[in-house]
Amino acid sequence: MTKNRILYITQEIDPYLDLDGIGKLIQKLPSFAQDNGMEIRILMPRFGTINERRHRLHEVVRLSGMNIIIDDDDYALIIKVASLPGSRIQVYFLDNDEFFKRKQVFEDEEGVAYPDNQDRMIFFCKGALETVKKFGWPPDVVHCHGWMTSLIPFYLKTVYKNDPVFKNSKVIFSIYDKVLDSSFSDDFFKKAAINSLKSDQLSAFKNGDGISLHKGAIQFADGLIQGSPTIDQNLLSAIEALKKPFIQTPEEDFLQTYIDFYKTILA
Repeated sequence: MTKNRILYITQEIDPYLDLDGIGKLIQKLPSFAQDNGMEIRILMPRFGTINERRHRLHEVVRLSGMNIIIDDDDYALIIKVASLPGSRIQVYFLDNDEFFKRKQVFEDEEGVAYPDNQDRMIFFCKGALETVKKFGWPPDVVHCHGWMTSLIPFYLKTVYKNDPVFKNSKVIFSIYDKVLDSSFSDDFFKKAAINSLKSDQLSAFKNGDGISLHKGAIQFADGLIQGSPTIDQNLLSAIEALKKPFIQTPEEDFLQTYIDFYKTILA
């Protein structure tokens, strides 16, 4: 019997990073999914707060060396790997000196959001998908966690929809209450239009004169999960209108609920 392949793309996972509660919430999920007969891989950014020696990260030379293009600028992508403690599941870390070496994550010491967060997000989303292509590992489900993964559902349904690695993949987006899109600029639409995309194809991410990453992500996901106890009411109304498979994270036994949701999406 073929195992279902679950790819987790996340901005954090404990013990490497637990900034907004996402890392702690999903810490046990990959191992639980593996115990339920699923094949697992995890991708996340290698933020400067992650201690490489303590967590035994090492570079994967065969996967490193790609350049990710954002608005005609090339950024080197370095891939590192470690084993998730207590399991044999590998966590792949996407690194770049310009984007991820700093010792703060999304905001400086004064609590001001970094102006290049949108560039860091685009780099991570495109880099994650290009890395999986290099694996040659077609996932059945791509489960995205955190605002930094908001472009993944869009890219999978546009740029990568006919790619042999992703053409049969279903994508689930977990929505959390923390998002930094208010600090994004209008350049976001131009920069996020990777490969042959046009800026107007990102119209789902427009919110009046501003940007709503969650609004765009829910339009392209196959299934949605409310990861935080509360999220914006307007977003909940939009989710209801879409009539897509949707669950709220239960307080207890959510691990089995997630596994059952994967099976529902794949049915």
